[in-house]
Amino acid sequence: MLKKTALATLIAAASAMPLAQAQAADYQIDTEGQHAFIQFKISHLGYSYILGDFKSFDGGFSYDPESPDDASVNVTVDVNSLETNHAERNKHILSGDFLDASEFPQATFKSTGFDVDDNGDEAEMTGDLTIHGVTKSVTFEVDHIGGGDDPWGGYRQGFEATTELNLADYDIDMSAFPESMRTLELYVVLEGIRQ
Repeated sequence: MLKKTALATLIAAASAMPLAQAQAADYQIDTEGQHAFIQFKISHLGYSYILGDFKSFDGGFSYDPESPDDASVNVTVDVNSLETNHAERNKHILSGDFLDASEFPQATFKSTGFDVDDNGDEAEMTGDLTIHGVTKSVTFEVDHIGGGDDPWGGYRQGFEATTELNLADYDIDMSAFPESMRTLELYVVLEGIRQ
């Protein structure tokens, strides 16, 4: 009897697995509709802030609300799309003094882990961030904004994430500037369309 019960349990578990896996979905980041953003904030001499963003990037994420710990993200950024609303400043940041975009035209992020809280709405996402030819592991604080049907027959999920980067970790020399300018806040909003 015990063997029959164990066998029935195994069969039930095996038959349920495809259903659980079927709930996982891949999402294309909606950059075309301008529903995704990669923005940054850095101190200006300790007196104010410089705000900017990257206008061109693409990627996607995989997300299953029944198994959020298995979520993953991949993003590629066109570094030359940087915009700070000041042409000469853009040119300087993209130069060899800082990002050296001619040598390193792409920045990438690939997640390696996703740890969700008990409520399922907040998480820590770790991953490999490559900037200026240097790859470092970083951790983002992530909030699930929401998900559901859109008016055009699609289905969407949205997240926001923040982290702080030490620019020296990416071989970007800020030693000539005040201490307050040596770290950068990164803010990311990703809205994805289920494929």
